[in-house]
Amino acid sequence: MSEAQDKRVLVKRLLALFLSTFAISLTTNTGYAILAAMKESFVSRRGWFTEEEMADYVALAQSAPGPMAINASVVIGQQAAGTLGSCAAVLGCALPPFLVMVAVSYFYQAFIDNWFMAAFMRGMQVGVVAMLLDVVITLFCNVTRKGLAYPCLVMVIALAYVRLTGWSILWLAIGCALAGVARVRFFSRKTGGDAS
Repeated sequence: MSEAQDKRVLVKRLLALFLSTFAISLTTNTGYAILAAMKESFVSRRGWFTEEEMADYVALAQSAPGPMAINASVVIGQQAAGTLGSCAAVLGCALPPFLVMVAVSYFYQAFIDNWFMAAFMRGMQVGVVAMLLDVVITLFCNVTRKGLAYPCLVMVIALAYVRLTGWSILWLAIGCALAGVARVRFFSRKTGGDAS
């Protein structure tokens, strides 16, 4: 491929990243729901990534500090088109909420007193729950695909940690990372093979 063709392909991919993340961000209102929509767009529709790659990107986005939608945009953009891809995806993801919040803050009093807007927001919550459930089921299936008891045990312990303690999620992330390292080290030493 010539340099001019490479640039055209890159520009098309950057535009696709921007428009996709813009549309997803405009129509979805939580980080987890955005992840489901990103999976649909970049795995199912475009075929840019596999389910396993997307699960890895989601895990990476969740482990980094900051808004998960932005984190996922950075990772997906980087994997799809390098640093410019990250910039395009983040801009597409951040622009809709920015514009909406500018409008909402400008018309705040009219929104707060409008019964239709209150009903609209309650209705959207139901759809968000369905999208969150889809993300949870997909992540669970990806983690437990090999039928190993260890990931299930770590998930049960992590769920108990989240539900029963008031401790920082940072400690959970560190504990899960250490559990993963311990698992790989133990498995590699025990079998002399790869733990994945």
